[in-house]
Amino acid sequence: MLTFYHAPWSRSSGMLWLLEELGVPYEMELVDIRKEGGVDEAYRQIQPSKKVPAIVHDGVTITERAAITAYLADRFPEAGLAPAIDDPRRGPYLTMLVYCDSVFDPALAARAHGLTYASNDYSFGLFEDMVHYVERQLTEHDYAVGNSFTAADTQLASAIGYTMSHMKVLPEKPAFVDYMARVADRPANKRAAAKDYELAMATPFFQKQMASNG
Repeated sequence: MLTFYHAPWSRSSGMLWLLEELGVPYEMELVDIRKEGGVDEAYRQIQPSKKVPAIVHDGVTITERAAITAYLADRFPEAGLAPAIDDPRRGPYLTMLVYCDSVFDPALAARAHGLTYASNDYSFGLFEDMVHYVERQLTEHDYAVGNSFTAADTQLASAIGYTMSHMKVLPEKPAFVDYMARVADRPANKRAAAKDYELAMATPFFQKQMASNG
């Protein structure tokens, strides 16, 4: 039994995409991270910061996107989304998974909130360095790790798509635009996007936003 804790149009949207890529059965528990008063305190037993995503698989709770992605891709190897341990791409694959969580997200958040700092002030370093690294990776390779799609792409592409197209914080580099075009037509990506849209439109927060926008 696999239970997926999710909030539409959030950091867990990439995990929804991954689950669709894996093609495994799962149950979804919606977490209203935008609810007035915050997420119910009981959810802290699943995710200590009351964030998404989280999964419970066969009674084991796993949090943090890098850990969940690595676990699921290895647990369901028939999908072919994780390089094997003896594959030369394994190290870069794990690097990109952790990079999305530990560098991309915090550097992006710092820029979005106007935080000014020196590189050594925070472990995630500078926004400009993050952009340069990701741009170089996607200029030299078609995907997050080499020239074939892996589970890392569900997380990297989700992050790039949201922060570049919606938040308008990540710059529209040609390498990013081309990369997003390469992953856009994946059937699992389309299924996940359609599900997420339907879930978002049923959420009071987004219903209010849509109403206020006319």
